[in-house]
Amino acid sequence: MAAAIPHQIGKYRILRELGRGATSTVYLAEDAFHRREVAIKVVQPGPETDTELQRRYRRVFMNEASLAGRLSHPHIVSIYDAATDDERSYLVMERVDGGTLEQYATADALLPPSRLMEMMFKASVALDYAHRQGVIHCDIKPANILLTGDTDIKISDFGAAFVGAADHTFLQGVGSPAYMSPEQIQDRQVTHQTDIYSLGVVMYQLLTGRLPFLGSSRGSLVYQIANIEAVPPSTHRRGLTPELDRIVLKAIAKSPDVRYRTWAEFSRDVAHAFRHLSVPTEEVSDTERFTMLRALELFRDFRDVELWEMLRVARWHRHPAGTQILREGEEGDSLFVLTAGEAKVSRSGQVLDVLQTGQCFGEIAYFDESRGPRTTTITSSTDSTAVELEANAMRHASEALQMQLNRAFIRVLLGRIDARESRMTSTDMEQRLPEAGA
Repeated sequence: MAAAIPHQIGKYRILRELGRGATSTVYLAEDAFHRREVAIKVVQPGPETDTELQRRYRRVFMNEASLAGRLSHPHIVSIYDAATDDERSYLVMERVDGGTLEQYATADALLPPSRLMEMMFKASVALDYAHRQGVIHCDIKPANILLTGDTDIKISDFGAAFVGAADHTFLQGVGSPAYMSPEQIQDRQVTHQTDIYSLGVVMYQLLTGRLPFLGSSRGSLVYQIANIEAVPPSTHRRGLTPELDRIVLKAIAKSPDVRYRTWAEFSRDVAHAFRHLSVPTEEVSDTERFTMLRALELFRDFRDVELWEMLRVARWHRHPAGTQILREGEEGDSLFVLTAGEAKVSRSGQVLDVLQTGQCFGEIAYFDESRGPRTTTITSSTDSTAVELEANAMRHASEALQMQLNRAFIRVLLGRIDARESRMTSTDMEQRLPEAGA
């Protein structure tokens, strides 16, 4: 049964509940004195929470409460008031309506790169300001970046922050491991470069719909953050520029010596990329393309999130009738799915098969990394559309997408074997029929 919503907290009249977590609840409230609506975060661990965790939650609260009135910036959530008593502790904050950037962190909901880079520029300026005030956030993630307009953002939740010259500084074990820098997960000294790393991970995720490092356990994740190099974001989303790849990979470099040294350097590169970003106009929207793929039998078992992930790296090609899509003897590492029209398969000029809408070709490149020459020629029989997927990008896709691709291609291969055996059986029977009638 949900807890009753209080009518009053301190001098603030509660209007309604905005959200609830394991250890806190956020309410919309009225500040009658200043004639404004505010958000109140009430920190109230349940009675089952052990004593050590309760101490940690209190330290997180005190950490954030110490910043009340200290950080005044248009892209940082203002903290107006803080109080604690025997029953609860609460923070009174600026109300922000637009939700968090977490809503744009999946492959089916990505923002245009130009819009995202403007947000990241504003976030970098805000975190630079905080650093100059002696504060390092230490828990930058999409859920802690609030959206206030089309591209306006506000940084929130400084509970895990390192606050210079304070009694309660960086809290070990508090934060989100997936966004932590190598020095942070190894409990080494944190600097502003820790926040640069975390914002780089946020950029990677919001550009691609996935994190640069994914582990089945915390230990696996920590190992990857400390030891494995991330692949460029453009591996997971077509159309991202080399400049964006360079910025993100430099921001998440494992060594602080390789990473951006200052926020000014980082912000300058982001601003430069933003000025030069352009999103090409598409004749067919991604939503329409998604619908086309969803209708194909090949992708019948794919979940929406996996289909969107694949769509982000796919290239679409239109081929007039008679166009050679693949040529026998040429090298290539892409596989294709025919989304409209027909195409014929030939070798040495002899037609072997005719492909229909929904069938794939070139998939051997996905399984064989040696990139040998193509063994057949694919020619469009009618005006056709084909989706191209780079095998290397697919091999770096999420485990869920790779599993679905493997299953789909195995079904294709088994179907071809059955069809070949059926043709061989039919031919054998035709050869035997004259003998039986002799």
